[in-house]
Amino acid sequence: MTIKDLQTLYDYSYWANRKLFAVISQLTDEEFTREFGEPRQSIRSTLVHILSAEWGWLGRAGGPDRGPRLNPQDFPSLDSIKAVWSEVESRVREFLPSLAEEDIDRIVEYTIEPGKEGELPLGVLMQHAANHGVHHRGQITQMLRLMGRTSGNIDMLFYEAEKRGLTVW
Repeated sequence: MTIKDLQTLYDYSYWANRKLFAVISQLTDEEFTREFGEPRQSIRSTLVHILSAEWGWLGRAGGPDRGPRLNPQDFPSLDSIKAVWSEVESRVREFLPSLAEEDIDRIVEYTIEPGKEGELPLGVLMQHAANHGVHHRGQITQMLRLMGRTSGNIDMLFYEAEKRGLTVW
C-alpha cells in the first residue's frame, strides 16, 4: 500500500458520498431520520457514524483530533453533515500528502474507548477508515431502496470509469 493508494481510496469514497448526497437531498425530513431495523439506524445516523469514524481514525493516525464521538442529534439536516464532512475531507486531503511512504508501516497505538486499545500500522488504520464507509454506504443504499429510491451504481469500478472518461457497460 502506498500514499497514492490511500488517496485513491479516499477520492473514491468522497465521489461515492456525493452520489449518495444527491439522492439523499431529495428525501423529506421524516425519510432522512426514519429508523430501519436496529433502533437508531437511519440514513442520518449512518452518515454521522461514517463521518465520526473517519474523523476519529484520522485523529488516531496523527491528523486533527475529532474529540468526542459525533451525535446524530447534532445534525438536523444533510447540509449540516455535508458541512462537517467537507472539513474532514479537507483535513484528510492535507494529511495524506504530508506523510512519507515509510509512515504507512509506522505502528500507531490508539484507544477507541477506555479498555479498548490497539496498535496497527498507520496505513491499515487509514485504509480501514475508507473501507468502513463502503460498508455503511451499502446500508444507506438499501435504506434508499426500501423507500423506492436508487443511488445508482457507486462501486469503485464506476468511479474509475468516470474518472477516465470510459464506460463499464
